[in-house]
Amino acid sequence: MAALGYMGELVQGSASWFKPSLMGVSLENPSLLPYWLGAWAIQMAPGGIPLDFAARIPFGLMMALALISTWYGTYYLARSRQAQPVAFAFGGEALPADYARAIADGGLLALMACLGLAQLSHETTPALAQLCFTALLYYAMSALPYHRGWPALAAVLGLSGLTLSGAPTMAVLFGLGSAVIHGFDQDRSLASDTTKTRPLTPVVLESTLIVLCTAAVAAMGIALNLWRWKIELPHATWADWNGYAQLLIWFTWPAWPLALWTTWRWRHQLFNRHISRHLTLPAWFALVCVVATLTTGSADRTLLLALPALASLAAFALPTLKRQMASLIDWFTLLFFSGCGFTIWVVWIAMQTGFPSQPAANVARLAPGFVDRFSPLAFAIAVAATLAWAWLVQWRVGRHRAAIWKSLVLPAGGAGLCWLLLMTLWMPLLNYAQSYVSLVNRTVDSIGAPPACIETTGLGEGTIAALRFYGKLPLKALQASPACPWLLAEPALDMSIPSVIDLSQWDLTARLNHPVAREETVLIFKRH
Repeated sequence: MAALGYMGELVQGSASWFKPSLMGVSLENPSLLPYWLGAWAIQMAPGGIPLDFAARIPFGLMMALALISTWYGTYYLARSRQAQPVAFAFGGEALPADYARAIADGGLLALMACLGLAQLSHETTPALAQLCFTALLYYAMSALPYHRGWPALAAVLGLSGLTLSGAPTMAVLFGLGSAVIHGFDQDRSLASDTTKTRPLTPVVLESTLIVLCTAAVAAMGIALNLWRWKIELPHATWADWNGYAQLLIWFTWPAWPLALWTTWRWRHQLFNRHISRHLTLPAWFALVCVVATLTTGSADRTLLLALPALASLAAFALPTLKRQMASLIDWFTLLFFSGCGFTIWVVWIAMQTGFPSQPAANVARLAPGFVDRFSPLAFAIAVAATLAWAWLVQWRVGRHRAAIWKSLVLPAGGAGLCWLLLMTLWMPLLNYAQSYVSLVNRTVDSIGAPPACIETTGLGEGTIAALRFYGKLPLKALQASPACPWLLAEPALDMSIPSVIDLSQWDLTARLNHPVAREETVLIFKRH
């Protein structure tokens, strides 16, 4: 909601395009490109399309680009000679291109299955843009030994996009590390003919160009004032480290155990004097993100950038995956996602019929005032998704020895099933619990006819953005216009009236609470 508010300010001309702000308050973490894309989408949206939906379109396209880039990045890494399986004595092994496609399919499934991707990939925030440009840069560095045109363009776009999306430090680290790996890569065999190798001089030149491009985007970040050093070292407490451990385990599941297995089984290539691109490149991207996760306040959004690289590492575990580990992943995935899907269905039935009574009572307690309505379309989609999951389970238990990526089918399918059920059966409940619609409508009704201006103090970014974007209220900072007849404020921590409000000038007329998020409270004052 806050991101949409910044986009709306750009469209209305209330903020500078090179310094987005909301009611004059600049972004805490500077980022430009994501808000530009959303604002441009709003400006170009044809009549009849909701503006908030139009703002989501470029982010959906960036998510698709991240998936495509991950597939191609894994594909080109798998084409390298050191990543290929050992040739059989009498032939019959898979062709290099076919093997690389199968590994790339596994990488894409591993990325789709990561639990951390579910929510953040559907937000219109800089985090999704950073994921897109990280994946694009990852593809560029993977494909550079085989092509020059598209990888060079992708590298420039990836480094520039990361910097303009508020992650210049990550862009510099990714760029410099990739240049070193590319320059010292000992496997320069061409995919089409392993007897031919690329000359050393172009490789060094390409690495030099990567360094120069990285330096250029770093200078661009300085010129646009996008560099912010906010290093927060972890505290030596059990709670902090336990939180990091749980984040790493659940956010990157099921990619992380497979990535560790890849590291172990291919350790003879990873820890020798020769650099193996298919291992070193994704390991560098993942390592940078994991270390950065420990030093940033937004740990989950930083760890999101590691998912494409971890998915590639997970894919390279598939050729050497033992049957016991594959069965463990399958059974855990089957029980976990089937249980989640069953829970979603039970709660939905309780919302519709009141039975079972306990889930219905829990919904009534957590979302007071919510009334669910039956949607035939949502129900049909949910039933189709559930049947597809049942078919997928049946397919997986069959014998499909040729499908090397079969161990990642259930994790990816289960993640898709649960997300689709949430977005159909639970969408009205989630929308009621998460949106500002009810709070905005009640605020507008309490004020009545929109005045010339309304002062505010203490309101959060999301509340301000919702009141301005959906409520069309002319909000201004407190004391910016002393003639404003209304004042909106957020209560103090003890829910009392903020001390900055002079009660000799204002009368409290209403206290409005969000129906679910009680911390979202708006106090409405009217001037004497």
